[in-house]
Amino acid sequence: MSIKEEIINYIPFNEQEEKDKEFILECINKFDDIFFRENELVHFTSSGFVVNKNRDKVLMIYHNIYNSWGWTGGHADGEENLLNVAIREVKEETSVNNIKVLNNGNIISIDTLPVAGHFKRGKYVNAHIHLSVAYIFEANENEEVKIKPDENSNIAWQDINKVVELSTEPHMKMVYKKIIEKVNQNR
Repeated sequence: MSIKEEIINYIPFNEQEEKDKEFILECINKFDDIFFRENELVHFTSSGFVVNKNRDKVLMIYHNIYNSWGWTGGHADGEENLLNVAIREVKEETSVNNIKVLNNGNIISIDTLPVAGHFKRGKYVNAHIHLSVAYIFEANENEEVKIKPDENSNIAWQDINKVVELSTEPHMKMVYKKIIEKVNQNR
């Protein structure tokens, strides 16, 4: 199934997701290059919300660009299977390799996320929008983790009830709150 079909079939959780779903589908129809960051206006990213077996902790990274605790994730960079992108990013950013895909591999959250202009590897990146598609995974909290110094400066299993307050990004607080609500509904 294509990502367009996945998003068409996705049942929004709230009004925010309804609006973001409309916007993402409009972008898919409008742009041929939204799987590439060379589209400097809007492009796909994919993230993983990684929980432990008890669903009471979340694997978080301290993101260097955003100076905030957050989930793992990254740009599609041409890959149209966004589940694969999310898995790749968990592995790259934490070194965790034993990842169990939850929710039958279905999308857990869709969001349009603003990205402020910033410098990355010495080059200025204009403000733009990430079309964010997220998935939920389970990992063993005892598996060794390693930071990826060019992207994060810390990795820790955080209490699921503290994830929202650990984020310094107001728009991400809403995303995490929504996903945690979904996790708690399925306990």
